[in-house]
Amino acid sequence: MSAKDIQAAERISTSACSSPARGLGDPGITPLSPSHITSKDSDSNEAEEKTFSIVVAIDFGTTSSGYAYSFAKEPECIHIMRRWEGGDPGVSNQKTPTTMLLMPDRKFHSFGFAARDFYHDLDPSESKHWLYFEKFKMKLHSSTDLTMETELTAANGKRVKALEIFAYALQYFREQALKELSDQAGTEMDNSEVRWVITVPAIWKQPAKQFMRQAAYKAGMASPESPDQLIIALEPEGASIYCRKLRLHQMIDLSNKAAINGISPTDPAKDHVRRNRQSRTFLVENVIGELWSELEEGDRYVVVDCGGGTVDLTVHQIRLPEGHLKELYKASGGPYGSLGVDYEFEKLLCKIFGDDFIDTFKVKRPAAWVDLMIAFESRKRAATPDRTNPLNITLPFSFIDYYKKFRGHSVEHALRKSNVDFVKWSSQGMLRMNPDAMNALFKSTIDHIIEHLTNLFQKPEVTGVKFLFLVGGFAESPLLQQAVQRAFGDQCRVIIPHDVGLTILKGAVLFGLDPALIKVRRSPLTYGVGVLNRYVEGKHPPEKLLLKDGTRWCTDVFDKFILSDQSVALGETVKRSYTPAKQSQLVIIINIYSSEQDDVHFITDSGVRKCGTLRLDLTGVEKTPVPSRREIQTVMQFGDTEVKATAIDVATSKNVKVSIDFLN
Repeated sequence: MSAKDIQAAERISTSACSSPARGLGDPGITPLSPSHITSKDSDSNEAEEKTFSIVVAIDFGTTSSGYAYSFAKEPECIHIMRRWEGGDPGVSNQKTPTTMLLMPDRKFHSFGFAARDFYHDLDPSESKHWLYFEKFKMKLHSSTDLTMETELTAANGKRVKALEIFAYALQYFREQALKELSDQAGTEMDNSEVRWVITVPAIWKQPAKQFMRQAAYKAGMASPESPDQLIIALEPEGASIYCRKLRLHQMIDLSNKAAINGISPTDPAKDHVRRNRQSRTFLVENVIGELWSELEEGDRYVVVDCGGGTVDLTVHQIRLPEGHLKELYKASGGPYGSLGVDYEFEKLLCKIFGDDFIDTFKVKRPAAWVDLMIAFESRKRAATPDRTNPLNITLPFSFIDYYKKFRGHSVEHALRKSNVDFVKWSSQGMLRMNPDAMNALFKSTIDHIIEHLTNLFQKPEVTGVKFLFLVGGFAESPLLQQAVQRAFGDQCRVIIPHDVGLTILKGAVLFGLDPALIKVRRSPLTYGVGVLNRYVEGKHPPEKLLLKDGTRWCTDVFDKFILSDQSVALGETVKRSYTPAKQSQLVIIINIYSSEQDDVHFITDSGVRKCGTLRLDLTGVEKTPVPSRREIQTVMQFGDTEVKATAIDVATSKNVKVSIDFLN
């Protein structure tokens, strides 16, 4: 820029701003220099990082949830929460169902087995006034426009703000954990001594991750003033961290046809869980597991986290000597969790008994519907590839009774008439499904997972993968295990940890003890700010031209800090310098934007959304001598699941901070 240009730039009036805000009189900023520095943030430790004596991790699942904890002074001991009341026949209950009951006045009543059992025992005339919620976590994944006002629908059709429900659930876990810790320590445990870790699917978009943080603040786990007390961890990262510690006797290698430690690969992992269920304390030896010691610098592996709602895939690379992890390909996956099998069962019931009946029954007899799905769950877990005897699913009495009133004929008659020949009626009041029929309910969900993995394995970042770790509750399914082994067993070794449903929980505790274990992540979004640039004929579109005091400016330019899928080291900062478009400006507004694409050029491009505003007020510093071009440094810090931004007026050191906000 010539001296003349600089003077012109400094004369720009307040109206020179990004056009979406033109009407708002946002003063614009323009880059001071194209250079930017990417560095480890040296200032981030200005305040000595607080240490916590306990880490509590919460695995908030779609179908079941639980917590585990460890004391900083004995990090090799991970304690799984104490035994839950209640439980289902045939289902291991180291976690509790993610179900919640509110009283008719919308106050919290109970969570987990207690909520489910109490709701089940209510008289139907009474239960319709109570608000029962289950599988509500999926709302955060499926909502395209999640906000703090988003609502959830209870079984009786009434709506409640999602934030309240999630905060109630987290508050319940907080109270349970603090009570258990206090009982164990023999003295009242204070929340300030605990670092909380909440796990979320890696494929969740940023608004959902932020929503969990807001719910945790509302539940009293941490606060915006002490955000470091809470870590939002990604589920497959937790699994990845735990898998590093696996000893040979703690896993099943599906590639080995020989028995490992007396367990043949055809045994579902849950037999082992049943034997080990008595112990709630797991020793994580302070060594690298044998499997891990086979890995060399740069080796790659995939973690497939199969939960109730979603399936998350992450590709990690090992970095020696410390064995830190680097994310190689941004997390992918989709809503292919075990809930898909439940939906197929529901579709089958609709085929036999009619959509109209099933829809009415769910609303009129919600507790009996819950009962029916519990009965299905334990049979679902008994499905194996080589099963020959049928699976019996008990129909609640009220289902049989209500159907007769609704249709005027019996359930048995409906089955005969339906042409569904693989489901028979047994005189004990059960649906009798042949094993092929049960396995068919899994097909669509498992096909989705295999298809997604097949696409992932074709990506260049995923060539030469050594191991595939199958984790999460749905990974207990022998049908899924067999499908994954058949599809990928010739490309890599398929490994299943024994206590596969607790893998994420244990890894999340280890992550809370040492958050620096994950060294490099992939940015899920492109981030930048809206600026004015000098208008270049032929390069910039004419509608972006802004003429001010004889200088031609291009408005709405998206000045990118980091691109989608770019590698970001934990705590990495990107700095840019800007100057106010008008030198006398005392309020400088910098708008932050994000996009899932990386080839965006203007903040008006489709898919670009505003996700934060830095408002730097310099009134009161007018007397400070300022250079002819005031330098405003903008810094973004990446790496954790949150992104933070700061604007600093270099002349006066006045600064303002903001966390990127996707919910307002």
